[in-house]
Formats: sequence, structure tokens, C-alpha cells
Amino acid sequence: MALRKIIEYPEPLLRLTAKKVDVFNDELKILVEDMAETMWDAPGIGLAAPQVAQSIRVIVVDITEPDEEKHYIALINPEIIEHEGTQLDEEGCLSVPELTAQVQRYKKITVNYQTEDGESKQLIAEDRFAVVLQHEIDHLNGVLFIDHLSPLKRNLYKKKRKKMLALEQTC
Repeated sequence: MALRKIIEYPEPLLRLTAKKVDVFNDELKILVEDMAETMWDAPGIGLAAPQVAQSIRVIVVDITEPDEEKHYIALINPEIIEHEGTQLDEEGCLSVPELTAQVQRYKKITVNYQTEDGESKQLIAEDRFAVVLQHEIDHLNGVLFIDHLSPLKRNLYKKKRKKMLALEQTC
């Protein structure tokens, strides 16, 4: 397993719609393992393939319970097919540094997806798990959590990010 570089806003690749995965092979399994290691190292609780510069429909989500050894679930080609209710939750993003904000999401979702072996599955997620899945699936569609913020908050962040990048250039 290897750590991969997490790309950050405003990297254009983050705005692309990721391609469907049609080939389920060892290369895909290695990517998934690398993504899980990268997520935990960051540290984060979810990661989408576009965040590691792979524009394909793959996400990993930490499903570790307290006092458990770390483990995750990989969802290939995930698609939300049902949703209900709403909730407001604090979100951050490994690709959007130095920002957290309240985002409104569905409270409960049903997701169709495939495993790393191509097997079709379905899961129902609620509360925080549903938020994480929605956040990561958004990445597959070129959507960042800042897109859910008010125009004012989004523009303030864009200005802050430009200053951050300008400082990095001078160092």
C-alpha cells in the first residue's frame, strides 16, 4: 500500500464527473487500499478517487467502531436511489483545506453500488454515515461541499484560498 497525494481546491480535476468503473481487477483493489491508507493518514473519514487524481467512481469510507481495529467500506459506482428527511451537519474536506461549515444533507439514503469484485449491493445509511456518503458521492459528480454554502461564504473561502496559495508560492 502507498499513500497518494490528495489534490486540493481549485484543482480542475475536482470539478470533473468521474467515469464509471467497468474493469474490476487488482489495479482497482490496490487503488482502494491506497485510498484507505491515504484517508486515515490525512486523517479523514471518507475519500473519493478524484481527490487522489483518479477520475473514476470509487469512494472509501471509514466504518471503524470505537475500540475496533480500523476498517473501511469501498463503494464502486455508488448511486443514491432513495432519500428522505434532512439534517444539518458540520463538514470539512481533505481537498478544501482550512474550512468547515454546516451543510444540509438528506437524513437517510439508499445507495446502490458495486464491490471491488464487481458484485452489486445496496445499503441504507442514516445520520452521519449518510452525510459522509453524500459528501463523497458529490466528489464523483464534480461537486464540492463549498457548492452547498451560501454565495457569500463560498466567495470568502475562495479569497482566503487564493491568499493561501499565494503564500505557498512565496515560501
